[in-house]
Amino acid sequence: MEVPWACIARMKHINLSFAGCGFLGIYHLGAASALYRHGGKFLKEVKAFAGASAGSLVATVLLTAPERIEDCNDFTYKFAEEIRRQPLGALTPGYNFMARLRSGIDWILPPNAHELAHKRLYISITNAKTRGNCLASAFSSREDLIKVLLASSFLPIYAGLKPVEYQGQKWVDGGLTDSLPIPPVGRTVTVSPFSGRMDISPQDGGHLGLYIDITKQDIMLSVANLVRLNQALFPPRRRKMESLHRQGFEDAVKFLHKENWFEENA
Repeated sequence: MEVPWACIARMKHINLSFAGCGFLGIYHLGAASALYRHGGKFLKEVKAFAGASAGSLVATVLLTAPERIEDCNDFTYKFAEEIRRQPLGALTPGYNFMARLRSGIDWILPPNAHELAHKRLYISITNAKTRGNCLASAFSSREDLIKVLLASSFLPIYAGLKPVEYQGQKWVDGGLTDSLPIPPVGRTVTVSPFSGRMDISPQDGGHLGLYIDITKQDIMLSVANLVRLNQALFPPRRRKMESLHRQGFEDAVKFLHKENWFEENA
């Protein structure tokens, strides 16, 4: 049977999406580091990047400034340590979670980040009024891109009380409505620090084989995932975060080997 050219083109169209996961974004950074070091040919084939919450931050960096991944690691470790020092974590009165996050984004992103991201980056955000989801992909300025990233990361109460304003509307965490966004065309390679039916994710043993759909992220029902959910909001100590980073790196390397994309010195 002859395969239509449209189907062939669709199969060759590859996307990369990072799930929403709070401080478990350090796993994403480990995966991104592996893809940058050993998946150069793979990344060249990626047409669109996507993400929700912390996943949107990593997707943006991998697309616009992959050489700054190590700086992202340093910022994340320091940010997590700062949160741990607060009596009530991010919920501590007077602590400005969003201002701290913005300082990191502003430090990392290049001046032309919005141009590099325009129509290639899909960021999941949630309308605070309608509760509807939007995949933002058009960015007229660097400031617009930063606002969308902040909106996607704004978990109400945890990150503050005032939603992020963007294009005349108020927006909150994209992970509340779509925690693993899929661009409209092609195959999307999915990355998540939660064990589940994703291309790059931890594989928990001794489970019952039961899964639950959490805002479009197919997650395994396991004790380890319950622990991860807690760590997403209340970051563990540095040694554990470094372990999560290594796991993300190793899981991405396994994916590259499995798909025959691995390069020793990309």
